[in-house]
Amino acid sequence: MTGEFTAVDLFAGAGGSSQGLRDAGFQVLGAVENDADAAATLTANHPGVQITVSDIASVSPGDFRQSLGLDHGELTLLTACPPCQGFSSLGLRDSHDARNDLISEVWRFAEELRPAAVLVENVPGLARDPRWQQLHNIAEEHDYSFGSWTVNATDFGVAQRRRRLIGIAVRRAGLDFPSTLQSLLPTSFSLVPPHASEVIAQAGDIAATEDPLHRARTPTPRVLERIRGIPQGGDHFDLPDNLQLDCHKRLRDAGRSAATGPYSRIGLTGPAPTMTTRCTTPSCGRFLHPTEHRAISLREAALLQTFPADYQFCGNHESKERQIGNAVPVRLAHALGLAVRQLLRTCQSPPK
Repeated sequence: MTGEFTAVDLFAGAGGSSQGLRDAGFQVLGAVENDADAAATLTANHPGVQITVSDIASVSPGDFRQSLGLDHGELTLLTACPPCQGFSSLGLRDSHDARNDLISEVWRFAEELRPAAVLVENVPGLARDPRWQQLHNIAEEHDYSFGSWTVNATDFGVAQRRRRLIGIAVRRAGLDFPSTLQSLLPTSFSLVPPHASEVIAQAGDIAATEDPLHRARTPTPRVLERIRGIPQGGDHFDLPDNLQLDCHKRLRDAGRSAATGPYSRIGLTGPAPTMTTRCTTPSCGRFLHPTEHRAISLREAALLQTFPADYQFCGNHESKERQIGNAVPVRLAHALGLAVRQLLRTCQSPPK
């Protein structure tokens, strides 16, 4: 096995974590991903990663470790971003959602691989769930120290508001963690995000592009009329009554406020909102182009997720949109990888 720092990516998705860790100097050896399109995306961009395409609950950690040629304790980092819909403020917050139990799969693999560090990334709502404390307790029972932080991607140079819960377990008991993850980063890592409009502009002219991902949804005439009526920095509240959505009219007439996100433009200054699984759909959030009469394209959404400009995605439009929205922002994963490296330097050579 080559490479001083190695990683395995669970719930790998389209590879946001894998790309960020690679940027941080890790060699990603293997990954587990259930979605076939996302796994194809991962393969297209990271051909050296051994990918297991399967429901993680059906994967044997022992067989997986042996297939990678790893001994117990040889792996540097196990990273995981289990599905977050059961904990997300955008969902129903159903404590009985079966996807919530996937967090327990992380430690099933950690027990077998016994990595120097374990990194878990998810929505802040997970911190209120008993499963998060259970993960903390199990880590400490296995002589890992466990630290957690709630962060915003904008604080790491990402032009997108995206609050996340970060947990890092390091194979050393009694380790004191810093109050901020930023303190673990080198001074060369910029924490200042560009404006979202500047990131979007990197995709270039959509009418002249040869990039197959730089494509926006084609609106119906009625939707296009609505989009044209929304000014720069505006939202659906700026529309005349004849262009207002019926659902918003009903809420208004009932004295209730309608959501500000649907049919709203990304601002010329400041960050974009959280990219979701419907991040190129005007009716699903503030996903209209800052100045043009259209939703942002798949490429523009991917750039806001800090994927490289030439990153490939597989599947149809809806699948690519979902992969992009579900991804860990690459730059955030890069920062987390650097933070883990610094923590491991602090530990020097953690015992096996």
